[in-house]
Amino acid sequence: MQLNSNYCIIEPIKEADFIRKIKTLKNGFRFNKYPLGEVDEKAFSVDFDDTAWREVSVPHDWGIEGDFAPDNDPTFAQIVQDGMTEPVTHPGRTGALPILGEGVYRTWVEVENTEKVVLELDGVMQESTVYVNGKKAGEGHYGYFSYEVDITDYVNKGKNLIVVHAVVKPQSSRWYPGAGLYRNIRLIEKPKAHITYNGVWVRQTYADNKTAIFEISVDSVGAKGFKAKITDPKGAVTELSADADKLLYVIEAPILWDVDAPNLYEAEISIDSGDSVTVTFGPRKIEFTKEGFFLNGRYLKLNGICMHHDMGSIGAAVNLSALSRQLDIMQDMGVNAVRTSHNPPAPELLELCDKRGLLVIDEFFDEWLDPKVKNGYAANFEKYAVADLESVIRRDRNHPSVIMWSIGNEIGEQLTENGWKVARMLTDAVHNTDPSRPTTAGFDRYPECFDSKIVFCVDVVGLNYKPHTYKAVKEKYPDLLIYGSETASCISTRGVYKLPAEIDISLKTNPDLTVSDYGLRAPHWAYYAEREWAYQKDCPFVMGEFIWTGFDYLGEPTPHYTQWPSRSSYFGAVDMAGIPKNRFYGYRAVWTDKPTLHIFPHWNWEGMEGEKVPVHVYTNFDEVELFINGISQGKRRHLAEGLEPQEQVERFRLIWNDTVYTPGEVTAVAYRNGIEAERKTIRTAGKPHHIELSAYHTEIAADGEALNFVTAAIVDKDGNLCPLANNRLTFTARGSATVYTTDAGDQRETETFLRPDKKAHAGMLVCCVKNNGNKGEAVVSCSGDGLILAEIKFDSI
Repeated sequence: MQLNSNYCIIEPIKEADFIRKIKTLKNGFRFNKYPLGEVDEKAFSVDFDDTAWREVSVPHDWGIEGDFAPDNDPTFAQIVQDGMTEPVTHPGRTGALPILGEGVYRTWVEVENTEKVVLELDGVMQESTVYVNGKKAGEGHYGYFSYEVDITDYVNKGKNLIVVHAVVKPQSSRWYPGAGLYRNIRLIEKPKAHITYNGVWVRQTYADNKTAIFEISVDSVGAKGFKAKITDPKGAVTELSADADKLLYVIEAPILWDVDAPNLYEAEISIDSGDSVTVTFGPRKIEFTKEGFFLNGRYLKLNGICMHHDMGSIGAAVNLSALSRQLDIMQDMGVNAVRTSHNPPAPELLELCDKRGLLVIDEFFDEWLDPKVKNGYAANFEKYAVADLESVIRRDRNHPSVIMWSIGNEIGEQLTENGWKVARMLTDAVHNTDPSRPTTAGFDRYPECFDSKIVFCVDVVGLNYKPHTYKAVKEKYPDLLIYGSETASCISTRGVYKLPAEIDISLKTNPDLTVSDYGLRAPHWAYYAEREWAYQKDCPFVMGEFIWTGFDYLGEPTPHYTQWPSRSSYFGAVDMAGIPKNRFYGYRAVWTDKPTLHIFPHWNWEGMEGEKVPVHVYTNFDEVELFINGISQGKRRHLAEGLEPQEQVERFRLIWNDTVYTPGEVTAVAYRNGIEAERKTIRTAGKPHHIELSAYHTEIAADGEALNFVTAAIVDKDGNLCPLANNRLTFTARGSATVYTTDAGDQRETETFLRPDKKAHAGMLVCCVKNNGNKGEAVVSCSGDGLILAEIKFDSI
């Protein structure tokens, strides 16, 4: 026996008599969908014959499996924030996919030890009930919240029937929610004396580069004390034990977690019965000050995105490959923070953010007592709100990536006399559960949110779409901590251009339901990206911004609220297929030091020869000279300052307004310190000739779940992208992968994602292929009428 520097007894952890057994339930589910109110309750029973039902794997989103249609959950509503004066019908507000109904999932599981058996459900959309061997065992009241069901009294040793019944009601969301068992479900067998659900907390009480102090607490049943085996990022192991439910753990010279160095420690916690839980954590110092945000003593702007939970063509069913790809693309853009708008995320997202060095605002609610939709969370708020936020905090509190808890977004109570009391109640509940992190919320009603005093009931104030108020707020409330919790909401369709290329802040719609990718359009409450960049640069005390949104997402097709077939958003810097729009490169130029030189628009303007077509460039080089067919169009530098609209734009993008369209090539030559540093050329494409394929990964896991994303580009005989091509392309796959979904990022497409064929948009189409459980080579082919077929290979290992 020996003592460590914390005066805790160090003992070897004895070999367990009964190891906790965790089984993630993936395959072997039988599934059937019923219309609302028509579920056959016999389907919950043991003797029900489900052989006619189809087999699905979980996570599963039944909504993504159908075609888009205007009668799939249309919303009749007046969106006050959008300036509507009366209700209108929105056919695409929740994505126009067949989410409504009741789904029943049945699977048989083997249970070996019945001392303590639980199910952990990470999320079932929207309302759910769990049955075990025909008996009701538990329920979940809202799809974004994880929950545990104790099924000890319902299971037998041997085979047991698990049934999950999910119900999705109309008008339950403002965007696409998904449907069914869309997050993971686990069966856990553990000893009678056990660690409770999310019962381990490695709570940081202090950290700097010299010392980090953690209080490790363990909530258990039938046990006294615990042992901790802690492994640092370099593999060094420390073993501790405590005879109570807490111990103090001091790290000298800690290896800090940071956005550039996401160092993680691992704590394996065990009790005498043999039950054990492993969590990861990371020491880091977060400071919210009136001068800005600081991480580990270093000033850091939050370059953030707001992110809904759908993953494009695969819908809401959580998948690590899809989440990883989304975060890859965002980090390439310069993102260092994510706001989980507007509900708690899948646990997998936070695990990835921990590993990648991404900061997170973990958001609880989109509405409180004042409902935004007919069947949203408001009906649950009074009964469940505090318990729900406490549950989320217990689940997510060990993640070093989480820096704030958001108690709400654009809450209606901003305008009420007593709304501040609700905010105060929620903030107090957060502080009582986790005093180590501040609360925040996104406020969009200015100055009403200040007049009602609700902003003073959170620790850090998020302002939605109010960059012009930053200086005034700072002058009036010099100690207030503020950031842009939702910014920009610039709208566009990738690869589509309309003239004139001018700033247009309105809800004007276009007959073809597209929005120009010049990136100068926004609804009346919002603005082009450069407006926020200007105020962020001029206001260093503002902690940063979270753009709406990183990706296009299903639902909310602003400004085409009522026009069919518009069914997904235009807000993303990246389209729903994962292909960047132009402003992606603007953010990268502003947020990173990566050499960026991006020319737009394309140079295929049929019938426009001799007409003026403005050329824009996003860059972080000092100066750019533009050439058309070898003739200089002049040099440009960014404006140094200015807050007039056009000045804001030209502080961050270079514009040649008088360029005349002549087929050929456009070249941008970038200079740094007067020396040529880089050049880029775009060319007028000829007729579509063949297909070029690129795969996101050269190898994927042979686990039956891993995805790869194959992008098809339609090019001319010289390999130039044909930006106007919309040929129908067909994908096939053989070997270790199968075609899963296709998507071109077109907000107007109505064919199901599950088709292997689809029309390209702006010359491109993305196919998501899925490992089929086999190892070895996968071969993906793509063909189209009049085009030379293409093939690409990768490995499943």
